[in-house]
Amino acid sequence: MKHVAGNVDTVIFACIHNAGRSQMASAFFNALANPGKARSISAGTEPAELVHPEVVEAMKEAGFDISSQIPRKLTLELAQGARLLVTMGCGDKCPYVPRLRKIDWALPDPKGQPLSRVREIRDDIRGEVAALIDLEGWGK
Repeated sequence: MKHVAGNVDTVIFACIHNAGRSQMASAFFNALANPGKARSISAGTEPAELVHPEVVEAMKEAGFDISSQIPRKLTLELAQGARLLVTMGCGDKCPYVPRLRKIDWALPDPKGQPLSRVREIRDDIRGEVAALIDLEGWGK
């Protein structure tokens, strides 16, 4: 899955509600990856109406305003042409997209957690995203 000149790889970060982990991962990915090599989108199998407020707050503290992000459904159309699907600890409810390489990060759901715990999850996600970018050669 190395970058091919002229093409930008798409990574999909997915969790069930697209209101926490996947939103954080996508924000970090798009800030840290070279936009000429890769970009990310986030989605979920059962999208919530809004990003969880505790996630918005934790990301704001890290310098990211995701308050206007709207959770969206992972569809085959959305996934078309993507190179990688990263699911986040959603077990049997994790989305499946045929012919798309998938990895799962065992990350707890931040929904309803105290802000201190959401910060820990946020920082774990940032580390996972940075390692993925480095591994795949998508750095700036």
